[in-house]
Amino acid sequence: MVVLDSGGIGELPDASIYNDKGANTVGHIFDSMGESFSLPNMAKLGLYKILNTKNHLPSIDVLGCYGKMMMKSPAKDTIAGHWEMSGIVLEKPFPVYPNGFPKEIIEVFEKQIGTKVIGNCAASGTEIIKQFGDEHKKTGYPIVYTSVDSVFQIAVHEEIFGLNRLYKICQIARNLLQGGNAVGRVIARPFINMDGNYKRTTNRKDYSLNPFETTILDKIKDSGGDVIAIGKIEDIFNAKGITKAVHTKGNINGMNITLNEVKQSFVKKQTLIFTNLVDFDMLWGHRRDVKAYAKGLKDFDVFLPELIENFREDDILVITADHGCDPTYVFHTDHTREYVPLLMYGKTIKKNINLGVRETISDISQTSADIFELPAMKYGKSFKNLIF
Repeated sequence: MVVLDSGGIGELPDASIYNDKGANTVGHIFDSMGESFSLPNMAKLGLYKILNTKNHLPSIDVLGCYGKMMMKSPAKDTIAGHWEMSGIVLEKPFPVYPNGFPKEIIEVFEKQIGTKVIGNCAASGTEIIKQFGDEHKKTGYPIVYTSVDSVFQIAVHEEIFGLNRLYKICQIARNLLQGGNAVGRVIARPFINMDGNYKRTTNRKDYSLNPFETTILDKIKDSGGDVIAIGKIEDIFNAKGITKAVHTKGNINGMNITLNEVKQSFVKKQTLIFTNLVDFDMLWGHRRDVKAYAKGLKDFDVFLPELIENFREDDILVITADHGCDPTYVFHTDHTREYVPLLMYGKTIKKNINLGVRETISDISQTSADIFELPAMKYGKSFKNLIF
C-alpha cells in the first residue's frame, strides 16, 4: 500500500465546511500543466477514470481496479487519513488551536523543558523559521507553532539546539498533551542555515497518539504476519502494529526502499508493506509548488512499472492518499478535504473494474482483513468480491 501523501482527487460534499470548496489536488495539477502532462502508468490502473472531469485525457486499456473514497472522519489531516485506512473512524476531530496554544499549556511546557518558547501561533513551517529563526539563534528558545491541523510543532536549529534535545522536548510535549488537549501529533521540525536562508532538514520526527482501536496492522502482526512501515508510517501509528520500520529521506528514497522490500523473499503469507511518500504534502502541497508536485507525480509514475515487474503471483498493489493539499488553492495553504484515489493492481485480480465511490477509506482495511482471512474490522465494507 502506497500513500501519495495529500494526493486528493476532488472536493468532498462537505468541503465548504472546511473552507475547501473547489479543491482538486491532482485534477488541478493536470489543468495547470496542460495537455502535454500525463501519468500513463497510473492511467493503466484507472487514474483517468476517476478524474472524470478531464475529458481531454486519452482513453487507455485499464489493467487495474479503480474507485475513489470518502473520508468519514470529521477531519482532513494525516493521522485521521492513515488511521481510517487502517480501520479507525474518528467520531470527533482532534483539538486544534488556530490562535496558538493556551497560556496554561505553554507555561507548563516551558517549566518542564527549562526554557521559554517563542512563536506560539498558527503559521506555515517555512514562514515561521523566517520570522523567528534569528531570534531562536540569539536566545536558544525553541519555536512553537501549529496549523489548522491538530499539531504541536517545535522548530529548532538542529546544529545549535541539537537533535537529541529537540526529540527530548517533543516527547515532553507529547506526554503533556493528553486528554482534552490530545493533539494528533507533536512534530520535531529541525532546520539549518543554507545559502543564507533557513532550510528544514529531513530529520523531522512525529510523535503521534497511540491508535485507540485495533487496526489492520495489529491484526496482521498478531496473526504472525509482517507489517513493514516505510517513511513516517511508524510515527503515525506510534510503532503500534509494526514489525519493521524504515524511515526515509524523501520520495525517491521511499520508492527505492519499497522496491527493495518487494524484492525480498517473503516467508509469511500475511505481509503488508505500508509506504508514505511525504514530499507531495510537505514540500509541494503546503508550499503550493504546482510544478514540483507534478514532477513528483511523474517520478512515481515512471517508478511504477519496475515495482510491478517485481510482483509475485499473489501480490496486490494499492495506491491511495490520506487527504488533499491542492497546490493551486489560493484561500489557504493547508490540507484540503477531498476524495482520495483507490487504484489497485495484481496478477490475480480482475482488470478494469470500477469499485465506485466508497463511503469510507476504511474499506481498504476491511478488504485487507478479508484477503488475509483475518477477523473483520469494526468499520468499512470489503470489496474483495469485486476484484476476484
